[in-house]
Amino acid sequence: MATRMANCGTTYRRGMAAIGVFPGTFNPVTVGHVAIADAAWRQHRLVRLDVVLSEAPLVKHGGADLAPLDERLDLVRRALADRHWATVRTTTDQLLSDIARGYDVVVMGADKWAQIHDVAFYGGDPVARDAAVADLPTLAIARRGDVDIPAHAELDVPPWVAEVSATAVRNGRADWHGLKGPSER
Repeated sequence: MATRMANCGTTYRRGMAAIGVFPGTFNPVTVGHVAIADAAWRQHRLVRLDVVLSEAPLVKHGGADLAPLDERLDLVRRALADRHWATVRTTTDQLLSDIARGYDVVVMGADKWAQIHDVAFYGGDPVARDAAVADLPTLAIARRGDVDIPAHAELDVPPWVAEVSATAVRNGRADWHGLKGPSER
């Protein structure tokens, strides 16, 4: 039996360890993604974090700079290889509320938090949007920029995480690539 208030705080299924999901395109995986995964695992005492790559990302569908799925999967698996609690999966689901269904914690950046509030993703229906957001499990959100996020949901990540960008990595910022070790950052 699940016990939680609509994504407020950290209450999980009774008698069971928490399982989280960190959905995204990871195009490519960055040191920021890895730091966010680490923080979510630590803060929420997760026994497992499923890093779930979108096969057909909602916003980036057909994007010219979207790397092939098998390439993105390989890079994420390699970046998280030393984290026994991390698994890497794919999904055909596009809405965060669908991907997060059945999990205890959903992990995201503040930019994703802002995006899921856009009614365009819900056929222009604010009631559908509000229902989808309310149905999310416990939130774990990494602050970025001036995006307003719920205080109870903020992940404790190093300040530099907010500056990391997959776009910058695609444009040549190699020190932010997720395959870099701590001594290479």
